[in-house]
Amino acid sequence: MRSIVSNFELLRPTSLDDALRLMRDEGTITPIAGCTDVYVSMNFGTLAPGRFLDLDSLEELRGIDEYENRLRIGALTSYSTIIASPLVRDRLPILIDAARQIGGVQIQNRGTLGGNIANGSPAGDSLPVLAVAEAIVVAQSAGEVRRIPFTKFYTGYRASVLRPDELIVAVEIPALAGRQWFRKVGTRAAQAISKIVMAAVRPAQAGGHPRIALGSVAPTVIRLPRTEEALAHGASIDDAAEILGDEIRPIDDVRSTEVYRRTVAKNLLKRFWADTA
Repeated sequence: MRSIVSNFELLRPTSLDDALRLMRDEGTITPIAGCTDVYVSMNFGTLAPGRFLDLDSLEELRGIDEYENRLRIGALTSYSTIIASPLVRDRLPILIDAARQIGGVQIQNRGTLGGNIANGSPAGDSLPVLAVAEAIVVAQSAGEVRRIPFTKFYTGYRASVLRPDELIVAVEIPALAGRQWFRKVGTRAAQAISKIVMAAVRPAQAGGHPRIALGSVAPTVIRLPRTEEALAHGASIDDAAEILGDEIRPIDDVRSTEVYRRTVAKNLLKRFWADTA
C-alpha cells in the first residue's frame, strides 16, 4: 500500500541560506532532492510520515569546477552531469564508470551525488570511488562550514557524523595519481543494487601505496588498509587476497551470500592487480 501523501509536509526554500535557516529552526526535517529512494519507499508504503525540505531548486548546489587544485562537485549534481563532465573524465574517470551503472538514464538524470552520500547505503556505487579518492565532504550549517574526510564520514550502517542542522553542499576531490579501476557486480550491469562493488587505484610507480575500497561487504563502504599495506610491501596477490578476506565482513541477505561476496571480493582484487599491471 502506498504512503498517504497527506501525511507529509514539504518545505521549499528559495536559497541555500533559507534552507540552512530552516534546518536550524524547524526541528526534525529531512532534506530531499532527486528523490530516487524516497519515491521507492513511498510507493511501497514504507516511508514514515514526516517533514521534508525540497532542495531541488537550489542551483547553488549544482555544478562541477576546480577549486585550489581540487575537483569540486556540488551536492545536487546529477549522475548524468558527472558522466558528461570533461573535468571528471580527466581527473576521476572511475566516478564516471560508477555513475554509468547507477540505475537507468532516468535515475541518472534525477539522482545526485550528495544524495548517494547522505543515503549512506553500503551498496552505494559512488561511495567506494570517493573512498579511494580520499574525498572531502563539505557540510554546511547556518553557522559554519565543515570539511569532513570521506573515510571518517560514516559511523555505522546509514549513520554519519552529519549533524541534524547540516546539509551536504559539495564534495572536494584532491588530485589523484595512479591507474584507476572500478567494478560493480550485480544481477544486471545496471538498474540493480550491487552485490559487491570495488574501486581501486594502483600507484604509478613501484613501491607506492595502492588504495582499495569495497561496498556491500560491511555496514559501511570500507577501505582495506591491511590489504593495501601488504601490496605496497610486495606481498603476492594471493596473499593479499587472503588478507582482504579477513578485512571484510559480508553477510547473507536477499541479494547474495557471505561466501559469494567474500569469494568475489578476492577475485576482484586479483582482477584489479592484473588489469593495472
